[in-house]
Amino acid sequence: MELEVRHLRALCAIADTGSLHKAARQLGMSQPSLTTQLRRIENALGAELFQRGRTGCRPTPLGHAVLSRARPLVAEMSALVREARATVARADDRRLRIGSTASRALVGWLRRLRQRLPDGTELSLHMNVSANALLRMVAAGHLDVAFVHEVEGCPLRMPDGLEQRVLVEREPQFISMARDHPAAAAPVVDLTDLAEDHWMVDPTVDGEWDGLRRVLAAAGIDPPLLHADYHTAASLIVVGEAVAPCQPTSGPRDDMAIRPLRNDPLAVRLLLCRHPGGSDETYALVYAELAAAYREAALRASTYRQWLLRNKSPLLHAPAA
Repeated sequence: MELEVRHLRALCAIADTGSLHKAARQLGMSQPSLTTQLRRIENALGAELFQRGRTGCRPTPLGHAVLSRARPLVAEMSALVREARATVARADDRRLRIGSTASRALVGWLRRLRQRLPDGTELSLHMNVSANALLRMVAAGHLDVAFVHEVEGCPLRMPDGLEQRVLVEREPQFISMARDHPAAAAPVVDLTDLAEDHWMVDPTVDGEWDGLRRVLAAAGIDPPLLHADYHTAASLIVVGEAVAPCQPTSGPRDDMAIRPLRNDPLAVRLLLCRHPGGSDETYALVYAELAAAYREAALRASTYRQWLLRNKSPLLHAPAA
């Protein structure tokens, strides 16, 4: 048997407390386990290290000799662990791991963060169509923050302990359709105008499928639904084979029309989430730069900008510096 640091730590605990029972409690183990461990250590060294009696355990001469060498080693190992953890903590302070569902604000957000975060900060981005998957990664410590959307009527499964800040309480979802679609002639589209169209939805996006079905059912229409990712959907939309919900920040295209729905029946809530324990100052900065980047993206999209004007949205006004 080779002695390890845990064995030396056990010997120091026994000597310091003078009791196998107290030492076991200090080490977080049972007394029988500690007694067995001590017996193995003594067997390996060939002699007793402690005299057991009614008043407790006292080191033998050999015990004193072993302890005189063990204590500095245990202290050095404890110092090594503390320094290693401090190094890891400093490294964590110089990295920011971001998770996000798709958003037109992402490019501007990352650009702003690179300008505002301290030099040398490592910035990484993990994309996922599933907001719930990103939230689980934050809860597990694999991400520092996650920017996600929550489909109205389909709450996300928020892990215990996560903090969240609302970026937009209710972002309307618009409709993308072919440029020559009859409904594209109007500035605002009724759901009933699209009752005969094929609707495309990505079922891997949390809440998207259930949210759309609920809205269509409430409107009393039952159009044919197709399942595909939205990159695939775009190629079908431009040739008039389908229509699909889209983010209002979606950029203009010559072959596609983006229109709001009357009364905005489809909507999402935009959230920035983090696990408690990180820097409040960094979290505030990350949120502020996200809000600024989102505002930029919103005002660039002409259809969304017009919607914001009609609804007198506070997004039209830049926050005070």
